[in-house]
Amino acid sequence: MEAEQKPVPVMIVGVDDSEHSFYALEWTLDHFLTPSAPNSPFKLIVVHSKPSPTSAIGFAGAADVFPFVDADLKKIAARVVERAKELCHSKSVDDVSVEIVEGDARNVLCEAVERHHATILVVGSHGYGAIKRAVLGSVSDYVTHHAHCTVMIVKKPKTKH
Repeated sequence: MEAEQKPVPVMIVGVDDSEHSFYALEWTLDHFLTPSAPNSPFKLIVVHSKPSPTSAIGFAGAADVFPFVDADLKKIAARVVERAKELCHSKSVDDVSVEIVEGDARNVLCEAVERHHATILVVGSHGYGAIKRAVLGSVSDYVTHHAHCTVMIVKKPKTKH
């Protein structure tokens, strides 16, 4: 009888167009994924949530600008995932799946965890203070409480002057 092969654990890294999320991706690549190893410890999936045009516009009755906003959001999403692929490739990690999913990042990431049965979710931290976090809403706070897997928040070290 052949030994049953265990499925490779899935690691999802959430990226947006911030330096913080790309730092988190780079840190994850450097610390968890061995370059082009045939037996990588994780299946890597990079997820970018593209805001819907209506959420980006923020008000009704803007039908005339909708196509322009939608086109810009698609261009930004394409740029983000291309940059993520390039970063993975530069670290010799070529076995990566990349997804663009429309919606709020908090929900998109939690749904991706469920869809892929992820073992770990990695997100960057913008380092907002309590007030800004309360006003803007923190993706990392939300996924820490709602994702059904381990969540790792990678903070970019502050530069010393």
